[in-house]
Amino acid sequence: MTRSLADALHPFTEPATPLSASERKRLQDADRNTLWKPFTQMAGYVEGVPLILREGRGNWLRDIDGRTFLDGVSSLWVNVHGHSHPLIVQRIREQLDTLDHATMLGPSTLPAVELAERLVAIAPGNGALSRVFYSDSGSTAVEIAVKMAYQFFAQHRDPAFRKRDVFVSMKNAYHGDTLGSVSVGGMDLFHQIYSPLLFSTRQAPAPDPYHQAFGQNVEEHEAECLAALATIFDECRDRVAGLIMEPLVQGAAGMLRHSPQFLASAAALAKERGALLIIDEVATGFGRSGTMFACDQAGVVPDLLCLAKGITGGVLPLAATLATEEVYSGFLGDHSEYRTFFHGHSYTGNPLACAAALASLEVFEEERTLERLSPRLVQLEDWLKQIGEHAHVGDIRRLGVMTGIELVRDRRTGEAFDSKLRVGNRVIEAAMERGVLIRPLGDVVILMPPLSITREELDLLCAATLESIESVAASL
Repeated sequence: MTRSLADALHPFTEPATPLSASERKRLQDADRNTLWKPFTQMAGYVEGVPLILREGRGNWLRDIDGRTFLDGVSSLWVNVHGHSHPLIVQRIREQLDTLDHATMLGPSTLPAVELAERLVAIAPGNGALSRVFYSDSGSTAVEIAVKMAYQFFAQHRDPAFRKRDVFVSMKNAYHGDTLGSVSVGGMDLFHQIYSPLLFSTRQAPAPDPYHQAFGQNVEEHEAECLAALATIFDECRDRVAGLIMEPLVQGAAGMLRHSPQFLASAAALAKERGALLIIDEVATGFGRSGTMFACDQAGVVPDLLCLAKGITGGVLPLAATLATEEVYSGFLGDHSEYRTFFHGHSYTGNPLACAAALASLEVFEEERTLERLSPRLVQLEDWLKQIGEHAHVGDIRRLGVMTGIELVRDRRTGEAFDSKLRVGNRVIEAAMERGVLIRPLGDVVILMPPLSITREELDLLCAATLESIESVAASL
């Protein structure tokens, strides 16, 4: 049923350019034999038929065999306005005719300056985050924030502040894959093997009522987590350089939620104790949470704000770390003092990426993206109520379009499936057969559609997800 709906909804009006059988086989063999894919166990991967995507239009993708798929996870949480949005494509082409790249180690480029001005204007705090440092991924945005916080205190004019060298992070946190961002992460599956390479942090319990406090009152659980965080600050009195958090939802951990009140209280605690607050909006930023930034919902203004993923609409790699004037001023001084922030990337502030980001912000305004998203969030919530009635759905966690559907063996007790069953992966494979691309985090099925998703497309996404869960459950 949903496969036929997918065939009817996709926007590709012209037939796919056919490939010969030999060319298709060559590409599939090259995919298996030359690529090493992220977060993918390649031993199992080579046994299957690779999915090689060739075209993107609107909220859809088409592969080399001409099959079409609704992009139900925004191509790993980056796509905002749909693929090949005409305005973004136009602005990139215009920029390519003007300037492709130039260094920012001293000079500036016009798009980088204009984008910095726009980011300062829309960021939380009405201009409080007044300085923009560009990089190219969420990992580097966090890495930069951590280094800035450390150096800010290490070279502080007041010697009393120089002993602040401790970072407080949250259990289950994911902030990226570079060593600094891994150090402030909290997912043992991804991070534990690298522990000899990492600097030590103090890890606070993050709210996770479904797994850590099954059946307990959510407010009481959050209060316990907040008290534990306060204890860490007490134990590290006057030594904490920064508290880093994902606002309102820990995405890679399985869409684990906490309340705006918890975020606001944790932020207030950090500021009260003199630590810098680092907020990682790589996943939540640019409308994914239902507002432009998730910390807007808690009235929180960080000292350092990390942005990436949707910053360009999901078209080109770009990241930005925003800092307050106070943090920025801590790096100013005579050349001979060497207070400079000695960090940079060859493609920092790439003009093409900045042009794409400016175009994406233009689309937000012209198409009233957040306003038009509102009825889709109501529609999504209605679907999730229906999906939540399934016997093997233990919990559903949502913030804006960011949705995690946790599949369990026994919803009464929260007992998980045996990981060897690969239930989450099997649901994703079943969804592909129905014309929808989604991705699991273990046995948590993630839905993260572009903000441009239509009513009919959202019906397809949710119906295909429910059908896939039912199909896999029946096979068990």
